[in-house]
Amino acid sequence: MRQGQSLVLTPQLLQAIKLLQLSNLDLTAFVDEELERNPLLERANDDAPLLPVEGTPDGGETGNLDAAAGSQEFPPWSSDELETSASAMEGNLGTEISNSFDAERPLTAAEMTPPSSESNLSADSWTGMGAGAGPDGEAPNLEAYIAAEISLQEHLGRQLAQATQDPVAILIGQMLIDLIDEAGYFAGDMGEIADRLSVAPARVEAILKLVQGFEPAGIGACNLAECLALQLAERDRLDPAMQALLEHLPLLARRDLAALRRICGVDDEDLTEMIGEIRALDPKPGRAFGTTRIEAVAPDVFVRAAPDGSW
Repeated sequence: MRQGQSLVLTPQLLQAIKLLQLSNLDLTAFVDEELERNPLLERANDDAPLLPVEGTPDGGETGNLDAAAGSQEFPPWSSDELETSASAMEGNLGTEISNSFDAERPLTAAEMTPPSSESNLSADSWTGMGAGAGPDGEAPNLEAYIAAEISLQEHLGRQLAQATQDPVAILIGQMLIDLIDEAGYFAGDMGEIADRLSVAPARVEAILKLVQGFEPAGIGACNLAECLALQLAERDRLDPAMQALLEHLPLLARRDLAALRRICGVDDEDLTEMIGEIRALDPKPGRAFGTTRIEAVAPDVFVRAAPDGSW
């Protein structure tokens, strides 16, 4: 067993280290910027009286503190009063130096390797300033440390890489995944994909069936009935009566319950339970993932027709 110490840099500690490096003016500017950025912060009462300092009756004059501090004598680094021998240091520590500092332990390859960019803290975090920060020590953008939101295509692509190792199947599957819209429906033409990749249409259809088995349930369906059928099949509830109900969804939209009872061959209680299960499904399974951010594009030039026919 061995005792050891490790330094854990929390966000609060990183901020404290950065603030210690700021001057009075920079610290004031930093506080003002944080107050403008976060409306929940409040400035402390600057008019509050200071606590009295020991040695001053009213706490007002503190000029003697500098004199008191200057009167303390500290041994210079070259003085013999500093303990430089290993035996003296071991006597004060109460143990051997190797137990406290691991002086005899060689460094491992992992300890000698500098931290990589994949770690949460970069090399610039030790100084309290980011890689793009200037000498004024501007606060880093905390949004840069937030994990990026994974898209639906990335989520399905990872599952495809684990489901098959065939490069042709991965190529077909990736093309199918790219044609899945934000709602989770397949919006392409399998015949066109087969002609473009020079493969049999049955091969493309088989890969689409593979993609439809990925999470979330119901992904890659061509229509609403197929999307609901995939979700019910995963729950083991796709019986013939439920299949007949999915094939007549327009009757369900018109609330023609009598016709649905006759087609499905069930009574009122069973039909009500089946409709409740369908309502519990997600008609758009792809919306649980990040959608494409729509950004407004500002035009550079406005072109208008002039009365004389020119522009």
